[in-house]
Amino acid sequence: MKAATSDTPTVLTDTLARAGAWFLNSGIQHPNGGVARFYLADARKNRAISTEISGYTASSLTYLYQATGDESYLGAASRTATFLARDAWSEEAGNFPFEYGEGAEQLLYFFDCGIIVRGLLAVWRETREQLLLDRAVDCGRAMIRDFERGKTIQPILTLPEKQPIERDWRWSRNPGCYQLKSALAWRDLAAITGDSEFDLAFSRHLERSLADYSTFLPGVEPRVRVMDRLHAFSYFLEALLSVADDDRCAFALADGIAQVGRYLREISPEFARSDVHAQLLRVRLWADGTVPLDLDAAEEEAHALAQFQLRSDDPAIDGAFTFGTRNGDVIPHINPVSTGFALQALHMWHTRALPPLESLV
Repeated sequence: MKAATSDTPTVLTDTLARAGAWFLNSGIQHPNGGVARFYLADARKNRAISTEISGYTASSLTYLYQATGDESYLGAASRTATFLARDAWSEEAGNFPFEYGEGAEQLLYFFDCGIIVRGLLAVWRETREQLLLDRAVDCGRAMIRDFERGKTIQPILTLPEKQPIERDWRWSRNPGCYQLKSALAWRDLAAITGDSEFDLAFSRHLERSLADYSTFLPGVEPRVRVMDRLHAFSYFLEALLSVADDDRCAFALADGIAQVGRYLREISPEFARSDVHAQLLRVRLWADGTVPLDLDAAEEEAHALAQFQLRSDDPAIDGAFTFGTRNGDVIPHINPVSTGFALQALHMWHTRALPPLESLV
């Protein structure tokens, strides 16, 4: 396995075709439609099926269908969405557990639920399959019922008790502005259903996020751990794109882009995540008009991002984007989320086309 070199073709069709083939043919998507959290290339093994990653993959496959018109992507997206709506939903919990299958960890994640809703809605917009919309609405209501506790959205709950877990230094175990991307599910549902409860829930969390986002970065020591927080903080920036007409959000968007760009360049020689490169590039492109596009920075990020796409004789690897690098060495985790973010960012960069924000993977 090796990362792409400067001589590796970066033609857009090649990038999309190989990334798309990886989603369809690598085995990352199980026959039942569920998608593994990631592929361990060194061990040649998939991790457990993740409901969140299945949601992301449904969105990524739908985007590939929209970009290429290839029906095989929509078929695969529909299989994953149907798996989520029929098999992964827990009637007992009234929500989507963290993992699926034997030995699954019995937890509920607020963030994951929002990503699943958005994946279901991405496929529903193409197929109009009523089950997908119904289940998205069910989950959107459960997100308010289960996680919103007073002035805080609890990030993770135990099952079956639905009690908050103990917090620690990890961003994913604490509430914060990053949760606003998941709260986009409420905004999407409000637009589709007209239910003001969803709109109010999104507005509540927008206010929380604007009040505390300035303390999120750097937020941790040692410095290499800040790269993980850049990934989370970029979720906040992605969500702000939908409300950039608010002056407060426009300011936070400009401020956040500058912060992520600076930290990304400082830390990448030691630890670089492909998804952070992709997230920042997407935000820059979508925000242009609100935040003037720094073409030099965007070109640098697009070039760096392309280097994370892998070439291999092994279809379980070829075309995917590695999770990242440590001190220049490729990390052997092949990640559907990194691949989905990257293919969308590079497609947007090369075409200079801005799809609807509903297409944000």
